[in-house]
Amino acid sequence: MDTLEKKFLKVRADFPRLKSSAPFIYLDSAATTQKPEVVISTLASFYRNTYGTVHRAVYSAAQEATRLYDEARGSIAWFINAAGPVEVIFTRGATDSLNIVAESLTQVPKSKILISEMEHHANIVPWQLAAERTGAAIQVLPVTQEGAISLDLLKKALSRDHFDVVSITHGSNILGTITPIKEIAELVHGAGALLVVDGAQTAGHMPIDVQALGCDFFCFSSHKMCGPTSVGVLWGKKALLERLPPTRGGGDMIDQVTFEKTTWNDLPLKFEPGTPPIAEAIGFGAAIEYLRSLGMDSIQAWEQELFRYFLEKSKAIPELHLVGTCAERCPLQSFYIKGIHPLDLATFLDLKGIAVRSGTLCGQPILKKYGLTELTRASFAFYNTKEEIDIFCEALTRSVSVLL
Repeated sequence: MDTLEKKFLKVRADFPRLKSSAPFIYLDSAATTQKPEVVISTLASFYRNTYGTVHRAVYSAAQEATRLYDEARGSIAWFINAAGPVEVIFTRGATDSLNIVAESLTQVPKSKILISEMEHHANIVPWQLAAERTGAAIQVLPVTQEGAISLDLLKKALSRDHFDVVSITHGSNILGTITPIKEIAELVHGAGALLVVDGAQTAGHMPIDVQALGCDFFCFSSHKMCGPTSVGVLWGKKALLERLPPTRGGGDMIDQVTFEKTTWNDLPLKFEPGTPPIAEAIGFGAAIEYLRSLGMDSIQAWEQELFRYFLEKSKAIPELHLVGTCAERCPLQSFYIKGIHPLDLATFLDLKGIAVRSGTLCGQPILKKYGLTELTRASFAFYNTKEEIDIFCEALTRSVSVLL
């Protein structure tokens, strides 16, 4: 057993749900991750001992809540190498972030948007809604049969037409593909467009440096990064955020309000109306510090080792058909066994104490490309083990003999 494996075997003790006496192998971290004790205790402590609103009161509890909330923003800014905390906008999650940026960037009528064929519904539907409101036009960039973005095809698309925005996933939740954002950003900016990135599947699995990536906006969720639900981040370049209009109104995002006109607060509050997700953001900050303590390079290395181990073990199951075969992928794999419905397979695995995802996986358009309607998906996180993968593959083999 190598040093990395020993390190992450010890980490399992940090997760209460993984210490269950009943068999429980959690392979659905692409949907949402398990929570470490430090996040759970941070939330409980805040509600029990420090709870108060932020930015609006002088009493001590409110001041302490504001300090913790602002510290969380600072931790997240450091984590993604933002130019400063003002570039970190708290939202309800990656989906909310994408909706906000889609609405903001399509204020000019007849905007032209380019998205890829493998986008999550959350990076398709907001642009469609914007198109219905403003007359924006959406074009779709095909992906290769392996599930990759062809830079040549992107170049051709950008040369054929002028786009205002290109919105693309950093990591596909179905195919696992990790897209070359830095190279894409150079092409997009060279064509005079802005680049929006859906980072929901990568932010908790590899080091993220938004400045090095070169994108203009980067969206991600807390609950996929060991943090609470109902909070996420829209990161944007300060100059762009200052220029864009807010899309939601209410308290905290205002400067002055009269019945004739309202002026906006400074960043980041300009995009954060109403009472924010205070406890959730503070919990997210605790999750960020937890991931930081483990080291994102180490997390990525171990998760990729687990993924490679699964791919090697899966070769012994000839009935297993893998979907998405790019060389560089997130630690997830979608698959099907011909003759077994994904729901039946997921139910069978659940009876063995193994949690996987089944269904359309929020990617109906990309499934259609492969002539599929549903899939099963296993996704790995740093708290998984090779022993769990052994058990999982044994269960898959058993499913073939039982369900076929």
